[in-house]
Amino acid sequence: MQSVSIHPVDHRVSRLLFVRLPRAARFAQRGLLACVAALIVCFVGGSVLVADELASEVKFREQLLPLLRTYCYDCHGAEDGEGGVSLEADDTAAKLVQGRDHWMRALAQVRLGTMPPADSDVMDLSSRTRMIELIDELANAIDCVQNPNAGKVTLRRLNRAEYRNTIRDLVGVDYAPADDFPGDDVGYGFDNIGDVLSLPPLLMEKYLDAAETIMGEAIYTPPPPELFELERSPATLIGADKFNVRSHLVMSSNGTVTLQFDAPFSGTYTLVLSLSGDQGGDEPVRVEVTDGRRAIPVEVKESEPTDKTVAFRLGKGTRQIDISFLNDYYVKDKIDRNLHVHHVKVSGVEQRSQFVSSPDLPVTHRVLLFETPGNDREFERAAKAVLGRFASRAYRRPIGQSELARLVGLASQVHENGGSFEESMQVAMQAVLVSPYFLFRVERPRKPGPDGVMPLINQYELATRISYFLWSSMPDDELLRMAHRGQLRDRRMLLEKVGRMIKSPKASRFVDNFASQWLQLRNLEIVQPDTRIYRGFDDEVREAMRVETLMFFSEVMRNNLPVTELLSADFTYMNETLAKFYGINDVRGSEFRKVSLSGTPRGGLLTHASVLTVTSNPTRTSPVKRGKWILDNLLNTPPPPAPPNIPELEKGKLVGTLRERMEQHRSNPACAACHNMMDPLGFALENFDAVGRWRTRDGRDEIDASGSMPDGTSFDGINGLRDLLTTQRSEQFVRCLAEKMLIYALGRGTEYYDKCALDKITADVRAHDYKFAYLIAAIIQSDPFQKQGYREP
Repeated sequence: MQSVSIHPVDHRVSRLLFVRLPRAARFAQRGLLACVAALIVCFVGGSVLVADELASEVKFREQLLPLLRTYCYDCHGAEDGEGGVSLEADDTAAKLVQGRDHWMRALAQVRLGTMPPADSDVMDLSSRTRMIELIDELANAIDCVQNPNAGKVTLRRLNRAEYRNTIRDLVGVDYAPADDFPGDDVGYGFDNIGDVLSLPPLLMEKYLDAAETIMGEAIYTPPPPELFELERSPATLIGADKFNVRSHLVMSSNGTVTLQFDAPFSGTYTLVLSLSGDQGGDEPVRVEVTDGRRAIPVEVKESEPTDKTVAFRLGKGTRQIDISFLNDYYVKDKIDRNLHVHHVKVSGVEQRSQFVSSPDLPVTHRVLLFETPGNDREFERAAKAVLGRFASRAYRRPIGQSELARLVGLASQVHENGGSFEESMQVAMQAVLVSPYFLFRVERPRKPGPDGVMPLINQYELATRISYFLWSSMPDDELLRMAHRGQLRDRRMLLEKVGRMIKSPKASRFVDNFASQWLQLRNLEIVQPDTRIYRGFDDEVREAMRVETLMFFSEVMRNNLPVTELLSADFTYMNETLAKFYGINDVRGSEFRKVSLSGTPRGGLLTHASVLTVTSNPTRTSPVKRGKWILDNLLNTPPPPAPPNIPELEKGKLVGTLRERMEQHRSNPACAACHNMMDPLGFALENFDAVGRWRTRDGRDEIDASGSMPDGTSFDGINGLRDLLTTQRSEQFVRCLAEKMLIYALGRGTEYYDKCALDKITADVRAHDYKFAYLIAAIIQSDPFQKQGYREP
């Protein structure tokens, strides 16, 4: 930033301002001081802003513009620029910023050496380096000191892998059907990008079903009680033959009839009697129902059949219930009080304990229900303890009192309706598992402070970001404790925790989800090499290829090796199947083990069969796909899409070897710009066939694996390419890896204002010899990871 001289306030004014004044005047003085201070701030801030703009304009006109005139404007002038790109139209530094998108594309071409083209003025290395620096600085003009935007992530739903992992870590159930959820969309190369993770109705239905299934498996509940039901005609009651039986039983005098039945279990039995009465005298018909221990009086005031219900606790076995008419009343030819019994029904519910005491409870049950009530009075206390811990872990933050009260209320409703404590907890926990606070990674919205400082996310949100970055799952108890104690921004403690996390078995999820998507290994499942040509390739070899690359990546990560070892390491992991496929001896058994590659042409990711197979066609290699893969995934300079109406290589009228046909294809000016940078990289890998085996000939043709980049850099074969990427292009590779990992960690694509963070991450990794753990730590400590900014339109 250009320095600006600010003249101090005149000392005479200073002395005048601080003269001792009466009290009322001192208040006025404070107002005057505030105004002066505000004016100074505005003057300084405005001067700095103007100075920065002037410095950029001077740098554009005096340093960049002469380079553009020499090397670019002949083809990309103000009007009708080649490829639709007009660079000359952006004739100020401010316009460079406004046209950032096409300047970034131009910058990628300059970096690769494809621009200026070979038939124009040769650009020396120092000029190329200076042009790259200037375009990057001016087009991405951002003050890395004055609070650059930290960016904001769209509310992120857990993807399928994260959901399954989180359920496993939270509940202890491996819910495999999560693999059948609707597929997650991919953005910026990864399936955890907030902008593309929608919640369709079908997925919400699956979440509801999953919650019920998961909690049913995690918590044991007793089987539902047995039910019993019996209906009898009053005529079949014991003693009914003493009374008048027509369509129903009429008891015209005091007496008793008895219902006898076999009770299949101990429990509550409910007797429903359909009764009516012939009323007379000064009281209604009165009945007594007894089980031999308890008598229940029943009044029958109705003249029409009415259901009367009584309940008894009965034990298992033969039981009798007596129904007695108590108050017969008769006045000849005037009054005759009688009882009419129309129907008898009895139903029973088995009596079972609401509390589980089985010693064979699953581990998940004992962990989740670490506290149980001894009786109904202790229900609320136990429910608060159990649901408070469960929901806090599920929501990845302490649960609020009102939230907990709602969950306990839901559990209480289930309990009041006859549910056991376990069933009550099941229902309340199901509610947690379909809550947005579980299904989404919710972060409280914040705004920059009045001074423009981007606000920090809180410690629990930071713990969640770290955990889903490295484990694709919720924070463990240690991470949550560190968040509670405010320790996650202590660099020493953070590095120690990161070290433990990348050595944890859970870190294999980072390998599976980041490495397999970054390297496009998931495509290995769908490629179909022609086995008539490439004999020996089968699904066992396919799987071995995938395991080799993931175990190799894991080795570099867990042992904190330099990230450049991913390209240059002289070891890999193999089992006997893969070793035989590669033609390497002395590897026996199905277990993968570390194998030295010394003395072989192999070494690093570029020689892994997984990478070489996914970048090939079914019947031949593809230098174009392999070159594009390197540009995309190792150098972060993806070529633009192919122009329309350009025939595929196989469909064009081309002859000769593959290299000769590619050269004929490149003769089309529309193809040359991209192929001049892709093809040389891909041809360096031609000694590896379409399934990654070493060869020296392609049919009858001798392999020519030499290559030359548009900037004149030449190399020969895999060794030359590997040397190029690990020396001249090593910084570009490290920055590419850092940016890919930052995208994965944040769940959003990078923007121009992330340049400051990427510069700092790359510098920090460089200062620590490119060690893997320091890359992870630098990403975690970066502003986009630690803070919440805003989305620019």
